[in-house]
Amino acid sequence: MRLEYFQMVDRITALDIEGRRIVTACQVPEQSPVFEGHFPGYPILPGVLMIETMAQTGGWLVLAMLGCTRMPFLMQVEKAKMRSFVSPGQAMEAEAHLVHEGSGYAVVKASITASGKKVTDAEIRYGVVPFPNDTLKAAMLETARRVGLSEDYIHAA
Repeated sequence: MRLEYFQMVDRITALDIEGRRIVTACQVPEQSPVFEGHFPGYPILPGVLMIETMAQTGGWLVLAMLGCTRMPFLMQVEKAKMRSFVSPGQAMEAEAHLVHEGSGYAVVKASITASGKKVTDAEIRYGVVPFPNDTLKAAMLETARRVGLSEDYIHAA
């Protein structure tokens, strides 16, 4: 996880296209400038970055299901609930289930657990559009390989 670059997902650990489900591993760094201000003397991962982690996890599911041919962009977050804090150095597991895909959008229900406890969940909606340019597409395919998305789901790109 590289907070300053919004690279929240370290690795895809499970992907079930038929079951419309993905699980990712996300290791919160021990040190980050983010923690200097959030909060001095009591560093915790900002809730907005937990939402971003869920959004990226669900986005990888949508990308895989579409063979990396179209790009999901975060459009809406609903029913977000923060249940607990996440500290520097903690490992998180994010999970997303696809609820809907079609008509130019996708919806997932996502959650994060840390130390065996659910810390947050939300419903996330994406606009799904053709890649706006080759630069973004190439960067996403490179990142897909880095996080362990199987070539089986990159083939159509």
